[in-house]
Amino acid sequence: MAPLFDAYLMLDWSAANAPKRGSDSIWFCHLVRGGGALAVEALENPPTRHAAHQRLRAILAANVAAGRRTLLGCDFPFGYARGLAARLGLEGPPWRAVWDEIAGLLSDDAQNGNNRFAVAAELNRRISGGAFPFWGCPPRRIGPFLAATHHRGHDADGLGERRLVEERVRGPQPAWKLLGTGSVGSQALTGIPVIRRLRDDALLAAHGAVWPFETGLAPPLRNGSRGGIVFAEIYPSLVAHAPDEVKDAAQTRAIAQHFAALDDAGRLAAVFAGDPALGAEERGIVEGEEGWVLGVTGKTARAMVPRRTLSSTSAPSPIARRKRSPRSSPPPGAERSGEVGDSSVIAEKRRNRLTPASPPHRGGEGLVPSASARPRYDYLRDPAAIYRRSFALIRREVDLARFPEALHPLALRLVHAGADPSILADLRWSRDAVGAGRAALAAGAPILADAQMVAQGIIRARLPAGNPVLCTLDDPAVADLAGRHGTTRAAAAVELWLPHLAGAVVAIGNAPTALFRLLELIAEGAARPALVLGFAVGFVGAAEAKAALAENAFGLDYIALAGRRGGSTLAAAAVNALAGAAEA
Repeated sequence: MAPLFDAYLMLDWSAANAPKRGSDSIWFCHLVRGGGALAVEALENPPTRHAAHQRLRAILAANVAAGRRTLLGCDFPFGYARGLAARLGLEGPPWRAVWDEIAGLLSDDAQNGNNRFAVAAELNRRISGGAFPFWGCPPRRIGPFLAATHHRGHDADGLGERRLVEERVRGPQPAWKLLGTGSVGSQALTGIPVIRRLRDDALLAAHGAVWPFETGLAPPLRNGSRGGIVFAEIYPSLVAHAPDEVKDAAQTRAIAQHFAALDDAGRLAAVFAGDPALGAEERGIVEGEEGWVLGVTGKTARAMVPRRTLSSTSAPSPIARRKRSPRSSPPPGAERSGEVGDSSVIAEKRRNRLTPASPPHRGGEGLVPSASARPRYDYLRDPAAIYRRSFALIRREVDLARFPEALHPLALRLVHAGADPSILADLRWSRDAVGAGRAALAAGAPILADAQMVAQGIIRARLPAGNPVLCTLDDPAVADLAGRHGTTRAAAAVELWLPHLAGAVVAIGNAPTALFRLLELIAEGAARPALVLGFAVGFVGAAEAKAALAENAFGLDYIALAGRRGGSTLAAAAVNALAGAAEA
């Protein structure tokens, strides 16, 4: 049987606060199979997480281009003990929801400066209203929602200390521990966003899968459409290593060689099944939320070279954990940060959810429930935070690579306005459209709107030259014009644009007849606008009018949304994008 992988990229992570090399820093080993032999392609020690991300991305992209299948192993937890996503009120697959939440909260600059302790304090506040479940921090980071020492609260507070996999192997510490001997919690908080970024990268996404969340507890298929890159959690201390060099470097090479040897012997596929003794319920927990360590296949697995001393706290049994009852949400009004001065770097990341304050009021019909019986809604209220999160989510979901860079802000605003990334598949534009529109606005050109909703949606404060926004639809002359010409009021209103057309920005977000009439007037010799934004909407004529705009023979610069979709909101959003700076 052919090996599952052609390359083995093993990573030892670090949560250092400054650039660092040598021991206790980032190391990775890249082992490549070629010509029937294995060779160490790279053994590197990047000084920062940003540098590591760039090198890992380059290596993975090169392997994809070369047709190599890569196993990327990371020495930090990919998941947390079951129940975390529910306690945070997150929606969607629990593992991915937690990844997204951490990535949204974490700030990690190019010099390794990061806010991981503030992130942990914020998560604790939301989970328990106190310093649970994350713990471990320097004295200056201690606060009401984060303690330096173990809280001993797992039995009472409803989140297990250890995952199922950590009950089967001696050595690794739980991901809740952020600082001190054997801690891996800080590595998880800083490492998960990097692996998430690689998993979602435009060059890599079609080739990658996270084991076991996206593959199940099963070996990846060699010829599958996914799995060209398999991201997996590893524990390097399961394998012995040479003692005469930097420990982290030796461990990454040793475990890469270990997995390659298993692969050559046809035994690596079995390792991806995890522990065969897992029951159906346990498999669901592993595959949906907690994850697993590649190489742990039974309850007797032990680290061959223990890296650190175990905490004196023993892990609670699975039976005891199943008997715990969920804890209620944190009380309203609890402070948002466990660290003085850190509130500015922690964006509130709650999802909309209903948390009943008490049992439903069961009085007669029409009675108003008492204040204590009314539900309280927990949702994001900060406008700036909502805005930042919206655009962060959009950037994660859309691929801007096929658009000119100048068009990126407009594309992002359209997705934001329509809450639909799929609309970008229908976006059409002329080569100089963005430049023509921005130049016209900067020169003070008028904006001609076919509907009041378009005009009202334009943010006047963003307009660079106090540009006039004109909508002639309500002009008293329009009704008479429409009657005389046997057309719609929207098309008749375009007749009143004639004195303003030269060099204008036209925004059509409603009526296909307005767009058709504009094209007719230009064909008849009317002055040409600088840019036409074609977002007419509807079942009759919308697709045809926008197709005519895209195929115009007058040299008109345009941006349009092909097909039936469109609307005033999108037309206004396009103007706002041209008028303002790029989104965050």
